[in-house]
Amino acid sequence: MNKINRITAILTQLQSKRIVTAKSIAERFDISIRTVYRDIKTLQEAGVPIGSENGVGYFIVDGYRLPPIMFTLQEANALITAEKLVLQKNEKSLINNYSSALIKIKSVLKNSQKEKIELLESRIGADQKYTIAPKTDYLAIIQKAIIDSVVLEMEYQSIYKNELTKRTVKPLAFYFTENDWILIAYCNLRKALREFRLDKIKKLSLTETLFSDYKDFNLEAYFKKTRKK
Repeated sequence: MNKINRITAILTQLQSKRIVTAKSIAERFDISIRTVYRDIKTLQEAGVPIGSENGVGYFIVDGYRLPPIMFTLQEANALITAEKLVLQKNEKSLINNYSSALIKIKSVLKNSQKEKIELLESRIGADQKYTIAPKTDYLAIIQKAIIDSVVLEMEYQSIYKNELTKRTVKPLAFYFTENDWILIAYCNLRKALREFRLDKIKKLSLTETLFSDYKDFNLEAYFKKTRKK
């Protein structure tokens, strides 16, 4: 992250809490405390009224108003996925409040971003309610690949065989079960739609190859077809 982006992100962090410690800023951006001091000074010299409490932290002086924060598409993607998890908990007040907040966030997105968000919303599902959301490091890459129709390259550990294979896949959707995140994709190796457990993916990266088929992929229809037993 370059200095300008970091300073902007620090300003956003200062807006998020009543008081923010230099240590928490340093840990978030993996920088030294000395660098935090310099960045805070840069913001102050730019006219942002940042106060401090000795031994406590920094704060933005009451009454100061900043322009509306613009969300990146990646940040909005993360919130859309989080919404699916919230909805599965069936806690009405939490659902209502989260949905209301998300509407406000969507309202500041560009039209092109809104289209991609709507696509992503239709491509995230839940096979059953979860107890604890499963862990993964790959959702951000998968989200981007789905909304931009980018082929993914992966190394995948077979669930049933002690075998590591290299795959190129066209990512279409993902969902979570009680224990796992699952990617639904067209596998170029198997020449068919396949499901991949994210915890079995050893490496995952975006390629420079785009795909144009499967634009009409429907997750609900897919579930109805594959869950028929």
